[in-house]
Amino acid sequence: MEVLQDQEKALAERKPKPRKKLSKEGGTDAIDKKKKKKKKKKKKKKKKRHKKSMETYKIYIFKVLKQVHPYISISSKAMGIMNSFINDIFDKLAGESSRLMLPY
Repeated sequence: MEVLQDQEKALAERKPKPRKKLSKEGGTDAIDKKKKKKKKKKKKKKKKRHKKSMETYKIYIFKVLKQVHPYISISSKAMGIMNSFINDIFDKLAGESSRLMLPY
């Protein structure tokens, strides 16, 4: 009788074994692995888009600024304004040079 009571106490104190957790979809680990492999294959099929390189004068503006004033920095907005300014000057210079090259 005492043995039965001890066994019942042992069963009551024993915690249940943890079960395997299911994924959000409710599948098993094997199914999850297959889904991950399919996702990897899909990712490989996508082609990466390359940004078109835009030529700017930002590097050269920065180098000249550091030669003239080594401790002064420039904001990105100011750099954009300077880049636009140099592009405008270049267009005017190219237009004037093409006008001078035309015969009378």
